[in-house]
Amino acid sequence: MSDAFISWHPDSILIGNRKTARWDYEQGLMLKALERVWQRTGDARYFTYLKQDIDQFVREDGSIRTYKLEDYNLDNLTTGHALLTLSQMSVPKPEKYAKAAHLLRKQLEGQPRTKAGGFWHKKIYPNQMWLDGLYMAEPFYAEYSQVFNQPAGFDDVAKQFALIEKHLVDPKTGLMYHGYDESRQQQWANKTTGQSPNFWDRGMGWYAMALVDVLDYFPPNHPERENLIKYAQRLAPVLAKYQDPKTGTWALVVDQASRKGNYQEASGSSMFVYFLQKGARLGYLDRKYAAVAKKGYEGLLKQFVAEENGALAFNGTVSVGGLGGKPYRDGSFEYYLSEPLRKNDLKGVGPFILASLEMELAAAPAPGRGKTVGLDYYFNNEYRKSNLTGQQERFHYTWEDRSHGGFWLWGQQFRELGATTVAVPTAPTAASLKGLDVYIIVDPDSKKETAKPNFVQAADVQAVTDWVKAGGVLMLMANDTSNCDIRHFNQLAQAFGIRFTDTSLNMVQKDQFEQGKVDLTGGSSVFKTGRTAYVKELSTLALSGPTKPLVKKGEHVILATATLGKGAVLAIGDPWLYNEYTDGRKIPAEYENFQAGRDVANWLLEQTGSKSAGKRR
Repeated sequence: MSDAFISWHPDSILIGNRKTARWDYEQGLMLKALERVWQRTGDARYFTYLKQDIDQFVREDGSIRTYKLEDYNLDNLTTGHALLTLSQMSVPKPEKYAKAAHLLRKQLEGQPRTKAGGFWHKKIYPNQMWLDGLYMAEPFYAEYSQVFNQPAGFDDVAKQFALIEKHLVDPKTGLMYHGYDESRQQQWANKTTGQSPNFWDRGMGWYAMALVDVLDYFPPNHPERENLIKYAQRLAPVLAKYQDPKTGTWALVVDQASRKGNYQEASGSSMFVYFLQKGARLGYLDRKYAAVAKKGYEGLLKQFVAEENGALAFNGTVSVGGLGGKPYRDGSFEYYLSEPLRKNDLKGVGPFILASLEMELAAAPAPGRGKTVGLDYYFNNEYRKSNLTGQQERFHYTWEDRSHGGFWLWGQQFRELGATTVAVPTAPTAASLKGLDVYIIVDPDSKKETAKPNFVQAADVQAVTDWVKAGGVLMLMANDTSNCDIRHFNQLAQAFGIRFTDTSLNMVQKDQFEQGKVDLTGGSSVFKTGRTAYVKELSTLALSGPTKPLVKKGEHVILATATLGKGAVLAIGDPWLYNEYTDGRKIPAEYENFQAGRDVANWLLEQTGSKSAGKRR
């Protein structure tokens, strides 16, 4: 579906019947979908499309073509997610994307609010909160608050959801009215409650998606996080109740499915599938809602997905749904049915892609479910001044780092396999390792890299060895000798019959990628999909005892495995799975580091078994 979308909009995203492209929420929705496809496939075409689209709008000073802050329109914030992604990556002039994100954040500073503190949907809609606005603004607002370390933003995001729950939930059905007018002045507004008269499926869908998306950014210990999860848990059984038992989808006006003229609608149904499956996958919702999502997805495929000229098409999306304006939209049943249906409308296509990704994850094995993967931040302990905040930040082989040298994308693969990824910022001890199933140590610092490096000590070796014996799974990733403290790291590696040698292999000259080629086919016990890798400037391995070579290049051992007690070890002399060599943007497609990274994550998680160290927590 993503490929079909790109074929319809090869150069820029045209919305509806417009002749020119402009900054728009449908654009933001599609870019979010394409970004997720890129993260899932490692195919840089989707990222390239995203960046090219954004670059048509964002100027070097951070201003945004066609965007008007003074409109105070929440719809204009949705594309901010793409800005935040680009601002954190190794791309030319990332600061312009950060400046543009600051501009959108500035809109929120002046966004008109209800007396209770809720954002008006638009300046031209005074005193009104709409369900749509929660998706338009809050995921961006939450992500911005995370990226720029502004915790007060989370409080405000939570307030917006709380106000919607207070004013738009129908106490009888649990369904949600489309809009709320605090002043009760609008013709569509109930003079007692301020609510609009009907339950529009896509309005509820925007809200549902917003709930599971803001939770991606909310701190685990934030006091309002549990309330957001409770809102999702309140909504899920309501959606299950109103799902059509025959088709699996949902009606345009949700509670009046049998009324003449009403019909099953594609965009809201896609949004509900996404919400239910993502919520179930991440543990916000009971697993039983995965079955509701699956039935819904099967309904989407049967009713709305078609094939035209060798590409997919998506039917059945209602074009718009609003309140007020000119001509006046009164929120009646008749009004919602008067809006035309569109084929390949992006408000349906984007959520369908997101729902499809979730269903693909649901159908795949999840060996990491309930397991925790810890990445060492103690032996690898490098800092830099953040280009975004100006503050000191960790970087280089960390889960959070989205630049070339980070492990963000590899961490995403672990998370998609069901695991939780955490940092281990202290020395390994029985206490610090107790909750981990997998422990990864990468490129311990030398004095060249860190003023006060933490070298591996005898106590560290004992703690890690005891943990592996008890069932922990360890991965050791060194580097060539000029970029890693090999001497101390070997004290740990040798406890498992492994030694990182002084022999460096694959010394690549500029972009002669073939000099870094490694054939993975001999390591088929680990590498099920990745067959050829790019690994440059690596330290080869010397093995002793029962430790086994996994992948060799000539006589040189590249990867090795070991077992000790109930646990397992995987070792390589390079941090080869960092973003630069997994995200598809630099190395030729013949090198399958992205696929190999998923293979490694799968293998590490599968080795934990039922007797892993983490199961004792």
